[in-house]
Amino acid sequence: MTINVVTLVGRAGTDPDVKYFESGSVVCNLTLAVRRRSSRDDKPDWFNLELWGKTAEIAANYVRKGSLIGVSGALKLDHWQDRSTGAARSKPVVRVDNLELLGSRRDNESSMNYANDEF
Repeated sequence: MTINVVTLVGRAGTDPDVKYFESGSVVCNLTLAVRRRSSRDDKPDWFNLELWGKTAEIAANYVRKGSLIGVSGALKLDHWQDRSTGAARSKPVVRVDNLELLGSRRDNESSMNYANDEF
């Protein structure tokens, strides 16, 4: 048996980057800053998120930089070849299946103020 499940709660580090395809598919990419439980003084861990379909559209409409969100999904590795050096590159990405908008409407409206501060 294998399990690949990621669950994170944190603040959006960027506004959603949304792309629509001719096929009708939609993808949304954004980053998520997550603090560790151990210490408030530590810098956050940053995660790249990828959302598809209806979940991507919800993120595009309601998530802004600084919004408090919860996500669950699976970890995957994106692979590509660096254009300038030709070197093989990769980065971990969380493919989000479930998005939870956790902050209140007031929190989301004021999230721009929080987002301008350092996480």
